[in-house]
Amino acid sequence: MLWLLSCLALVGSALGCGVPSIRPVVSGYSKIINGENAVPGSWPWQVSLQETNGFHFCGGSLISPYWVVTAAHCNFNPSRHRVILGEYDRSSNAEVIQIKTVSRAITHPYWNPSNFNNDITLLKLSSQAQITARVSPVCLAPSSVNIPSGTRCVTTGWGRTLTTTSPPRLQQVALPLLSPATCRQYWGNKISDVMICAGSSGVSSCQGDSGGPLVCERSGTWDLIGIVSWGTQDCNVRAPAVYARVSSFRSWIDQVVAYN
Repeated sequence: MLWLLSCLALVGSALGCGVPSIRPVVSGYSKIINGENAVPGSWPWQVSLQETNGFHFCGGSLISPYWVVTAAHCNFNPSRHRVILGEYDRSSNAEVIQIKTVSRAITHPYWNPSNFNNDITLLKLSSQAQITARVSPVCLAPSSVNIPSGTRCVTTGWGRTLTTTSPPRLQQVALPLLSPATCRQYWGNKISDVMICAGSSGVSSCQGDSGGPLVCERSGTWDLIGIVSWGTQDCNVRAPAVYARVSSFRSWIDQVVAYN
């Protein structure tokens, strides 16, 4: 039982989770269409999922030294893909990055690619991430979390912007959470209880951001609230972007980490 509790403590409640050593600066809480360059190292849980040739295809979030969470629809394959930690400028060869292979990719048993329900996969790193000023875990939203609609949160990634399909530097944008009722006004019954919406405010996440974080600040720490899941094909900044609701999966995440 003590072993189980110690494993659970690694997830989302680890000492120092959600507190970047390098402070983020978000102008205006203003997709990552219409986003801005992040401060290098200020989102230390952001990871890049890449093919072995360096092609970035999805984002993810470090949640403990051994575990990364991403979207199921990213279709991570441990034999062909890698996790890159500590990256900011993908055009630079001067950054100190950690390149990790993955021993197990565990997708939610009820992941449904037809409606994007339960769009979450956990990646177990083959070796422990070295925690540094630019690499550290995010806190996981507790299952009981209730963040009011309108709260400004932040999403980050290297996904498509207005000017490029894949920007070299990590982009960030602040965007408001929407109530399920407001989101359903746009998306109808496509929105389930395991999804959360944000944006429709002139900003949004886009292709290539998938699997990456939607984080909200709470009492000085950042909680992972959502995982970039789906939206409009053209990344319409007036349409809500949809994220997997992390609080809905908290018990599943804790169980997977404890038993693997």
